[in-house]
Amino acid sequence: MLQKIVSFTEELIKIPSDPDNKNALKKILDFALMPLQDFTIEHFEKNGTKSALIYNTPTRPKKFEILFNCHLDIIPGKPFQYIPHQKDNRLYGVGAMDMKANAACAIFAFQEVAKNLDFPVAIQLVTDEEIGGFLGTKYQVEQGVKANFVIATEPTNFNIVHKAKGVLWLKISCTGKTAHGAYPWRGENAIWKMQKFLKELQKKFPVMTEQKWETSLNLSSIESSNKTLNKIPDDCSISLDIRFIPEDQKNILETIQKILPDDFFMEILANESALFVSEENIFLQELKNITEKKLDQKIVCYGAQGTSDARHFAATGMNGIEFGPIGEGIGTDDEWVDIPSLEKYFEILKNFLQNHNDTSSNSKI
Repeated sequence: MLQKIVSFTEELIKIPSDPDNKNALKKILDFALMPLQDFTIEHFEKNGTKSALIYNTPTRPKKFEILFNCHLDIIPGKPFQYIPHQKDNRLYGVGAMDMKANAACAIFAFQEVAKNLDFPVAIQLVTDEEIGGFLGTKYQVEQGVKANFVIATEPTNFNIVHKAKGVLWLKISCTGKTAHGAYPWRGENAIWKMQKFLKELQKKFPVMTEQKWETSLNLSSIESSNKTLNKIPDDCSISLDIRFIPEDQKNILETIQKILPDDFFMEILANESALFVSEENIFLQELKNITEKKLDQKIVCYGAQGTSDARHFAATGMNGIEFGPIGEGIGTDDEWVDIPSLEKYFEILKNFLQNHNDTSSNSKI
């Protein structure tokens, strides 16, 4: 099975499934569906973005017991990275560990055992996670796709991400009064106005110098339409990328609004839920126990600084975690996934499905 997984992953890597390459995204989705033709396949499309939901029942149930969430799009790489190669038990290539190898394992685990399960299970293949997942996973959730437990097959080195920061993207603008640059008292400089607000903002959210489980803020851009040196700018806008912990989800906007001057304008570009699943969750405990037994090592549950498509399920109250094999180098020239870990990951996913005790579920076939 390991060679089958590796060969399949290499073919996935060869397909340049960049977020803006619609032809390649269609091609990789079609290719990934090939091993799953014996199951029910439901196709979705929104604004030209395609995704699929594959399940072991004739029709879609009200809620799946377990759902694997896999994305096939990637952070674009350099031309040589689309040529996979192996070295020292590592498979190199763009998307190798995020998450083409992971998806291959999930596909074959599902293929091998899903028909023999007595509860509804699904695998979700999407093509827009790297740009937010709004037209793939989120759209499917909006169309009624539900699950008691979701595993986003993101790389985690076999640990479990049970909480992750939410995402708040803001554009904040202010206006001033234009005048000749030689006579600043005749105008009101919008950039200086914005700077005063930024000082207050930085007091609330100091720039992080080390990894912490706290809400963080990144000043992504500062802009003005003024391009002339001898003119006082009468407009200024900033873009903010705020990553908030679950504890701050209810009050993060209120915190910003309290320090926002009355004559400033705030536009919410995105407000995506934080992720949190209790470590005592029965599904999580089951996955953790199976993994620890398979690897003979302690598995850690931790909070992720970034986010995944699991948040789209969390936004509607469903439980989702991130769990994947060993790899490194996401977004770099040397992205790789550990080849021996793929067989272990495949076995863990398969055993998790086989061993799941669904006596408390109301969604049996």
